[in-house]
Amino acid sequence: MTTYITTTIPYVNARPHLGFALELVQADVLARHYRSRGEQVRFQAGTDDNSLKNVLAAEAAGVGVQEFVDANAAAFTALADPLALSVDDVIRTSRDPRHRAGVERLWRACADDLYRKHYEGLYCVGCEQFSTPSELPGGRCPEHGTEPQPVSEENWFFRLSRYGDRLRGLIESGELRIEPAERRNEVLSFIAGGLKDFSVSRSTERARGWGIPVPGDPSQVIYVWWDALGNYLTALGYGTGSDDLRRWWTDADRRVHLVGKGVLRFHAVYWPAMLLSASEKPPTDVLVHDYLTVGGRKISKSGGVTPDPAALAERYGTDAVRWWLLRETPRVGEVDFTDERLVGRFNDELANGLGNLVNRVVSMIHRYRDGTVPVGGTGALADVIQRAPAVIDAALPDLDFRRATSAVWDIVDEANRYINQVRPWELAKRDDPALDSVLAELLTACRTIGAYLAPFLPDAAARVTAQCESRDGTLPSPNPLFGRVGVRQD
Repeated sequence: MTTYITTTIPYVNARPHLGFALELVQADVLARHYRSRGEQVRFQAGTDDNSLKNVLAAEAAGVGVQEFVDANAAAFTALADPLALSVDDVIRTSRDPRHRAGVERLWRACADDLYRKHYEGLYCVGCEQFSTPSELPGGRCPEHGTEPQPVSEENWFFRLSRYGDRLRGLIESGELRIEPAERRNEVLSFIAGGLKDFSVSRSTERARGWGIPVPGDPSQVIYVWWDALGNYLTALGYGTGSDDLRRWWTDADRRVHLVGKGVLRFHAVYWPAMLLSASEKPPTDVLVHDYLTVGGRKISKSGGVTPDPAALAERYGTDAVRWWLLRETPRVGEVDFTDERLVGRFNDELANGLGNLVNRVVSMIHRYRDGTVPVGGTGALADVIQRAPAVIDAALPDLDFRRATSAVWDIVDEANRYINQVRPWELAKRDDPALDSVLAELLTACRTIGAYLAPFLPDAAARVTAQCESRDGTLPSPNPLFGRVGVRQD
């Protein structure tokens, strides 16, 4: 199996926030999981530099646009270390030579569906899209709470109206899978309402000259969403020539986009239509997550609600941040972030639950068997261990990280219950020969947890595995895996 996994590429009008970190971590888990199954995987990320939002933010900061986007893009790409990401490639739309050539090729490939006309509409800079009055409750963008600007100009348009039936067929057949079902139904409802052609360029003047010029028409720059969506192909050498395009897109078994619900329409309607127009294959999966909130408000750069994932990782550790994102975020619905919730989840489950389990098991093997790895097993934990892989395999393609991590956590809980039930220390007191089987059973559980945990918490999983690996038949001395943390306000 060959799988291409992408995140959206974020605007770099400000530094990254925890909401985008959620998508990065989710994509990383999928990539690690499929690699662990022996699949060929490419995990692609990037930054969206060619946005009017970036231009306006640079102007407000009194900094040149390129200098501004370079600084913020660096903060996004630097998340790989604090979030323990296994990203294979990062593309920057203003800097990477692959990108402009690919966007220009995509434009030309869609030439039969492009035409120019005068247009007047309401434009939200935050969304970088036009909206109809019916889509603006109270006259404000529902995503950003701002009043869109009236715009009147001549633009290039894409004939989206041609593709309604084909898109509906792709989605209803499952060839284009949208999860969860609520989002699939949302897209089908939008298509059923009738697709309208949409503007795919902006005047060079309004764009302040920033962006990729329309081929053959220097008075226009290519609409940032056309530009940005193209990154999924341009990163594979679509415009420069590369075997990567065939391997990771044309012939791939899965072409998976992870997206937030606010950009679903772009990825499940506009983008597949553009690909059909260009005679390219559509994605196979669009996996949609909801938002994180703080105090009930959506985490967003424009809204000023921006918990910094790198700072959180420095404060509480990578494991704590990843674990909170994976354990707390529901498949459908929003979740409110606080430092207290993150710390509570870490201390309760990682420090007290997993850390305590591994430390107790390794300590008992050293205390009662001088560290020598026992053999045998009782089979008492076999069912919960054997159930986990199937649950994980089913949950992750649906973006159900709560269910997937719960399958691992069931082993932790069951192993801790088993210790309290069997009471190995009492077996040791009476020199009961069953002790070896009990300790072997528990060590097997710990080793299994280390293996199954690897896609979710790669650093912690490596420490668990190292603690449970024998050297010449002897385990290393017990060493605490996690230290309890407290809420910090620095």
